[in-house]
Amino acid sequence: MRKMIRGAAALVLGSALAASAAAQPPAPGQPPPVTPVAPLVTPVPKAPEVRPAGNAAIVNGKAIPEVAVYRALRQFPEAHRDLARKEIMAHLIENALIDEYLTALKVMVDEKDVDKLIADLKKELNDAKKDYTKELEAMMLTEAEFRVEVTAQMKWEKFVQQQGTDAALKQLFDSSPDVFDGTMVRARHILMTPGENADKQKDAAQKLRGIKQVVEQEAAKSVAALPPTADAVAKAQASANRTDELFAAYAKEYSTCPSKKDGGDLNFFPRAGAMVEPFAKAAFALKAYEMSDVVATEFGYHLILVTQRRQGVAKKFEEVKEDVRMLYAMRIRESVIAMMKPKAQITITPK
Repeated sequence: MRKMIRGAAALVLGSALAASAAAQPPAPGQPPPVTPVAPLVTPVPKAPEVRPAGNAAIVNGKAIPEVAVYRALRQFPEAHRDLARKEIMAHLIENALIDEYLTALKVMVDEKDVDKLIADLKKELNDAKKDYTKELEAMMLTEAEFRVEVTAQMKWEKFVQQQGTDAALKQLFDSSPDVFDGTMVRARHILMTPGENADKQKDAAQKLRGIKQVVEQEAAKSVAALPPTADAVAKAQASANRTDELFAAYAKEYSTCPSKKDGGDLNFFPRAGAMVEPFAKAAFALKAYEMSDVVATEFGYHLILVTQRRQGVAKKFEEVKEDVRMLYAMRIRESVIAMMKPKAQITITPK
């Protein structure tokens, strides 16, 4: 897993790193890049991006500007932006709630530390032959906005360091062996996004449970159709094949996740750091070719089918201490949000 990063600074560094990646030679087996031929007609220059105005949301009186949403949203293809916007909005709202919580606790960072981090960032960009001011402009960030983002991230990291004592981290490590031993699962899922409407949520849950029932019944029929001499291995394989086939077909038809094109396949993922906690918890509780009940997350309702499991190797605490710290930070974040969000006054501006 990745170590805790300077989240705000990563916004700026990201463009520099992307440029470096684009300059790398082709992978083995890939053809070399083709040098473009100058066009016969002068291309029409692309219109400059306009900084969005207005607010995307108000959280307990604090504005989340539309430009903050757009800053992240423009990285996604047009077809995926509706779903991506929901994820981005949820993340920004949570960040606002966390910052409010830390402010109430009087968690502060020294301005000199902020200055040092920004100075270090400028040096990194300069070493990559990038200009700090231009990188901020490319991200539609003013200097003042960037300092606010950096300060908020540093406050959070300071709080996590204060809370994440060795004793607390060791307790988390001992209680979650499958998180840190490298165990991975591969899963398909069907996502339905009923929104906040209770009737639509009920319909989505019933539809997913209906899909699960049909898949289970059809898998049982496949087993029943085998010759009487079929052994347990053959029966298990027949059930798995039919389950996988039907689940993928339903995902392509009904899922609203971009993974629908692959039959809902999410490939392999670890217990922590890749999926939101309710999804990961449900997936890791399943054996291969078992389906979950309906799982609710901030993104909607899911039906999950685990297709493979790779068992990891036991680790010592010191080997994975930074991974433990990262998960501890995620758990604290979830706890703070669960405490703050129900009583928060959140107004989202229609897109």
